[in-house]
Amino acid sequence: FPEMLSNPKLVVVQGTLNVVMKENVTLSCLSQPGSPPVRYTLFKHNQQVSALNRSDSSPALFPLTISSASDVGEYKCKAEFNNSSGGKYSNSLNFTLIEPISKPVLSSPTSQAKKGQNVTLSCFSENGSLPITYLFFKGKQTISPQKTMQKREAAVIFLFIDSLSDFGTYKCKANNSFPNNTKYSNGFNFTLAEERSHSQPLIISLGLILLLLIIGFALAIPFFIIPLYKASE
Repeated sequence: FPEMLSNPKLVVVQGTLNVVMKENVTLSCLSQPGSPPVRYTLFKHNQQVSALNRSDSSPALFPLTISSASDVGEYKCKAEFNNSSGGKYSNSLNFTLIEPISKPVLSSPTSQAKKGQNVTLSCFSENGSLPITYLFFKGKQTISPQKTMQKREAAVIFLFIDSLSDFGTYKCKANNSFPNNTKYSNGFNFTLAEERSHSQPLIISLGLILLLLIIGFALAIPFFIIPLYKASE
């Protein structure tokens, strides 16, 4: 009677496909129609994990514990009549192990800025499952739309320093699909760069001229002042 079996359906009935370490999940495998008894076998990467016999039309339930990275990947189940060859295979399910993110680091290529200057801020979490979403703040106010990074790279925003109020404390936060795992960065402050006065070059030039005059006068003493003094004796 193998032809009476349909391809079984494999679904998650406890938990999700995005799992954290030490999480318990349950898979359900059921073939309809099909006259019991039916044997259900669960495979992970084509290796048998467990097998159950069902004498009625209820699904086979396979509890799993994700205890290491080797427990994630592709799962399938097979339905077959007892004491028969062949059988039908289900759809595949792929578990993905999600990891908590590390505290993001907020930084900038420059720590000093002046009014009218463009600056950049970057926020980066070194560890954690992708994608990672970043959001930037100044004080408690958001200063840009959130940025979702699909790759292991920093989120970057561009700022224009328009007034002294732009020299407040900046922060960013990061989160991913790991539950209850929002992390905030260090605080970052730009310091006001000292602007050189327009009179400074003139003062420096006048100082150099005066220094040259003093040196010239000192050099002239042996040639002009001393002979004139001796001639008057």
